[in-house]
Amino acid sequence: MKKLQVPTGKIKVNYFQRRPRSGFNFSLEYIFDDIRKRLADKIDAKVYLSKCYNDGYYSKLVNITVAAFQQGRDVNHITGEVHFLDLLMKKRRVILTIHDCGMMIRKTGIAKEIIRWLYLVAPVKKAKIVVAISTVTKNEIINYTGCSPDKIRVVPVAVSPLYQPFPKEFNARKPAILQIGTGYNKNILRLAEALKGINCQLTIVGKLNQEQLKALQKNNIDYSNEYNLSDHRILEKYQQCDILTFVSTFEGFGMPIIEAHAVERVVVTSNISSMPEVAGNAAILVNPFDVNDIKSGILKAISDEQLRVQLIDKGKINKLRFDSEKIANMYFDLYKEIAL
Repeated sequence: MKKLQVPTGKIKVNYFQRRPRSGFNFSLEYIFDDIRKRLADKIDAKVYLSKCYNDGYYSKLVNITVAAFQQGRDVNHITGEVHFLDLLMKKRRVILTIHDCGMMIRKTGIAKEIIRWLYLVAPVKKAKIVVAISTVTKNEIINYTGCSPDKIRVVPVAVSPLYQPFPKEFNARKPAILQIGTGYNKNILRLAEALKGINCQLTIVGKLNQEQLKALQKNNIDYSNEYNLSDHRILEKYQQCDILTFVSTFEGFGMPIIEAHAVERVVVTSNISSMPEVAGNAAILVNPFDVNDIKSGILKAISDEQLRVQLIDKGKINKLRFDSEKIANMYFDLYKEIAL
């Protein structure tokens, strides 16, 4: 039997990333920039941004073609969103990271089938290894593609070292509540209804639409809204808050949960999708489709001091699962496997 040889020297890894748009937070880009820095002594990394924005089928065809010419002989890592970039690549050299299957939720009919094939079925088939950032995402990939579970590895997202403990006396009289994100899945309308009558100050990070603004006004919520924030400004929001609410109807992961744990804040999050997996036993879990249950969870966080202490202590332990060095080395193990 031929013995497999572990690669010597640095492994050459080509990273393929979407072309980022101005005015958006680039969490995906940060994740892999951090991994590259941590593996700098082990990999020779090169980053390729898609030639075109991810708009329309022509731009996708251009990006697929260009990526085929850019692929390397060691490892080609497609880091998310532009899954289809591997369609003309050599299968045995491709790692594909899938953050969620949210692209399927709002599609119906033939459009849904086209998206399923373009973003999931074909790219997953073409990749040697598929990385899911949560068990929930892994199961969704299997459900949509029918691929073997053995092909998919779960590698969570690392919490940024920027997020460190920042003790704060809890303001039970009028707690500061932080909401990260305003997308369709962030459940702002139900959150606004749940907060009606609760004496609190809500800070929302992310641009609000007219429907969300009307809901906040209708329910007489004391709120502030900011978007396009720097990483340090977002950190300040965590430090200033007493509670993080993250009652999404769907998440591929749910990074704000871990960021709040790292800063040592109480978390109220959903009991569905990936959120229980990410939160562990360190959050108040609520039904995101039940306004009364969301309200009950928030009131429990405000009124029960002993529970808050317990959750913060459990959060300190939970965040260790998402250590940056640990997760960078999980990816390096996959690079070695591909480069053999």
